Amino acid sequence: MQLGTKSAIVFPLALLLLLALLTFWIDKSVQPQMPKLDGSSRHDPDYVMSNFETTQTDVNGALRYKLAANEMKHFPDVDTTDLIKPRFTQFAKDKPYTKLEGDTGNVSSDGEQIEVFGKVLVMREAFGDKGELTVETDYLKILPNEEYATTDRPVVIKQAPGTVIYATGLIYEKKQQTVTLLHKVRAHYERPAAKAKKSMTSSHKTSNQKNNQQVKAAKPTADAQRDKPDNNARIRRRYE
Repeated sequence: MQLGTKSAIVFPLALLLLLALLTFWIDKSVQPQMPKLDGSSRHDPDYVMSNFETTQTDVNGALRYKLAANEMKHFPDVDTTDLIKPRFTQFAKDKPYTKLEGDTGNVSSDGEQIEVFGKVLVMREAFGDKGELTVETDYLKILPNEEYATTDRPVVIKQAPGTVIYATGLIYEKKQQTVTLLHKVRAHYERPAAKAKKSMTSSHKTSNQKNNQQVKAAKPTADAQRDKPDNNARIRRRYE
């Protein structure tokens, strides 16, 4: 057989083989991947823990924060951890602790982000001349290592003895010691002195007419300006 005849036979065979390989590759590319037999592609927990608790310390061994939950489930397909009744507590030297709790939550695979859902309550204990502070919302995202928290949901902030703030959206930055309220901000603020004066006035209803006239003529305190909405303002407040 001559060389030209061999080439005429081999070339079509090589072309057919190439087309067959190309068809096989395209078919494999468009076919859905088969689930792995190790179970990692299923959304099932690979381990579950009850009464879970973990802590993190700084380089000097001082406690930074503690994360606890009634139940913890880890899902290998998305590498996240779900929490039931999570409780997060942040500590700082010579500062009051801040505690957070919610109905459910999850932790990212690298542990850098915590999300809490449901009835979310944040509480900072009273210290010095500062009253107890609470924040209520239904969702909060926390970056514990950055000491940062945020939500785009409605929030209610209460600080003893008589401050209540309503807003939509909040950014908390512990390093800057600020809380930024994003939208629809309205507040009720009652000065402690005004509250004491109001109580004193109530206990002296039988005082003489002159005192009664003075009370009636007194200019309204900050209470008279309560619940005034500011729908567009971003309010940034120092937090200690």
